[in-house]
Amino acid sequence: MDIFEGRITSCGFISGDRLVLGYWKDSPFGSFSDIMWATPDGKKILIAPNQEIGDYISSMYEFDIVKIEEIKVEEDINQIKIETKDISCHFEWGNGISFLTKKRPLWFVSSVEYLFGWLIFGTKTHGKTKNGKKEWYAVDRLSKLISAKAYINGEDIGEFTSFYPKANFGFSDPPKMPSSVLVRSHIE
Repeated sequence: MDIFEGRITSCGFISGDRLVLGYWKDSPFGSFSDIMWATPDGKKILIAPNQEIGDYISSMYEFDIVKIEEIKVEEDINQIKIETKDISCHFEWGNGISFLTKKRPLWFVSSVEYLFGWLIFGTKTHGKTKNGKKEWYAVDRLSKLISAKAYINGEDIGEFTSFYPKANFGFSDPPKMPSSVLVRSHIE
């Protein structure tokens, strides 16, 4: 089983762009970041730090374009800055709320957490990937974004807003509420 432990930060912008930043501190590939970007016209773009990670992620989720670019990351306790050739962004979040204990079985994530995630946030904590693998998202802490700023190709894309419309990268979209989530993704 592949386990990715880290943070997913996501929101929309008034430009119509939607960004999902993955910052994985521990994974089968070591520490890395990736960006899933949905453009206003519905194009789905993955920015990955190398071909191996790009191939792995794009085998499980739907993208129109996969870009391999250097991704620079600066992280602090409640903020993250990410920069690539195309995108520069800075996200800051509040303290948030913790969920249960970290040591909980995957059946709990796919049943009880799934129900609450769907009812409260409109997200799925369990499903099948494009290539038929099973995936579980065990959420450890959910924090609401208090600020977000992003530039695409040097242009300010405006104020941050809800993650809407859905991007449909995979079986679940991030919460509609602009958020940063400490999460463990299990893939089998």
